[in-house]
Amino acid sequence: MRAYDRVRIARSANRPTGLSYINNIFTSFIEFHGDRRAKDDGAIVAGIASLSGMPVTVVAIEKGRTAAERTMRNFGAPSPEGYRKALRLMKEAEKFNRPVITFVDTSGAFCGIEAEERGEGEAIATNLMEMMDLNVPILSVLIGEGGSGGALGLAVADRVWMLENAVYSVISPEGCASILFKDSKKADEAAECLKLTAEDALNLNLIERIVKEDEIGTEEFFTNLGKEMKSEIEKIKNDKDFKEKRYRRFRAF
Repeated sequence: MRAYDRVRIARSANRPTGLSYINNIFTSFIEFHGDRRAKDDGAIVAGIASLSGMPVTVVAIEKGRTAAERTMRNFGAPSPEGYRKALRLMKEAEKFNRPVITFVDTSGAFCGIEAEERGEGEAIATNLMEMMDLNVPILSVLIGEGGSGGALGLAVADRVWMLENAVYSVISPEGCASILFKDSKKADEAAECLKLTAEDALNLNLIERIVKEDEIGTEEFFTNLGKEMKSEIEKIKNDKDFKEKRYRRFRAF
């Protein structure tokens, strides 16, 4: 399968969204709102939940399904307030010793002028810095699109997993084609150059695991993924040097 075919699958409206993972894997989810500075960002859903009896903090980028939902969620393009809300919840998780799990699915952070005026770049940079030093286990799962800093702002983790048809890239294939080839219609060619597939990311040591999608969306899929996530978090917890290894992991890039 060509790289751009993976991009099409990652963008499919039929894929489970962030809320699908929250609702099917966790119990007792309580959503928190707002960044305590300006407002709430519908593109990022965050709260506390139970993962098979383990208290965790969950953060997910949500694209929505219907036209109304997608508009309310800003098509999964987070604003500065979303990243600040996520960080607020992650710092709370550290205070109460709860592991953090993030689900990433975004073409990129919102690039409107109002987002820039409110400090989009600073908000993402602060997340990168603070997540690097967070003293609780962090597991990030790329479930669809992983676009640029907008994705990385929630993916500085001890373990990064990607679904089989997810993509992870510094720029969209269309944007890359427009810059390199002066023709956005060459997105297919650009996708091959970007090395954005899960297989590429694994070979480049950007992720630790590829999650197969044979049963994606089914009860069995979510149940198995939940079990595997809990097991992985327990492994991280048992490593007293996990924070230092997380730092070295990203410095190695």
